[in-house]
Amino acid sequence: MTEKELLAVACEQFLGKNVQDVKNVVLQTLEGHLRSILGTLTVEQIYQDRDQFAKLVREVAAPDVGRMGIEILSFTIKDVYDKVDYLSSLGKTQTAAVRRDADIGVAEAERDAGIREAECKKEMLDVKFMADTKIADSRRAFELQKAAFTEEVNIKTAEAQLAYELQSAREQQKIRQEEIEIEVVQRKKQIDVEEKEVIRKEKELIATVKRPAEAEAYRIQQIAEGEK
Repeated sequence: MTEKELLAVACEQFLGKNVQDVKNVVLQTLEGHLRSILGTLTVEQIYQDRDQFAKLVREVAAPDVGRMGIEILSFTIKDVYDKVDYLSSLGKTQTAAVRRDADIGVAEAERDAGIREAECKKEMLDVKFMADTKIADSRRAFELQKAAFTEEVNIKTAEAQLAYELQSAREQQKIRQEEIEIEVVQRKKQIDVEEKEVIRKEKELIATVKRPAEAEAYRIQQIAEGEK
């Protein structure tokens, strides 16, 4: 039921009653169910499992108090006792049994802990040995691989150096060849210039020496022929 429905039922059930009257009615109802449940449980069950006992009371009493407009939110068994101290002696016996079991449990736990500690130490030593072995194997493999890499690097370096030197020689040869070709071209140009200069000088000599000499010789020849 909702809170409004519970409130309506409670007003109907307890109209005209004071708070103490309401408490008495609810208490009597709970006590009745409590006695009923006590009859179904052993003393050990009641003493050892109070939470379950309280849960049974809530479940059984809830319908009846619900019809009064009351909802059980919490019900707790604070204490269980009797006039002849049976429950007290039961508690002491249980305490002794619990203490004995606890002592046995501690001894067994210490024994198991010792065994487990020895096993852990052995496992740790085994793991350390395996780890050391793997590390040594890895270091040895690394050194071998490093040596192989170093040898390969040295070979590649030597090959690269040789290739560089060969390439450098080729480049130097090519440069020298180009220089020779340039020198040849320059020499050809110089020869052309010199040839042109010779031709110019020949023309100049012809114009300044040969032709005047030929003209003078021709003149003299003409004079000689005229005198004949």
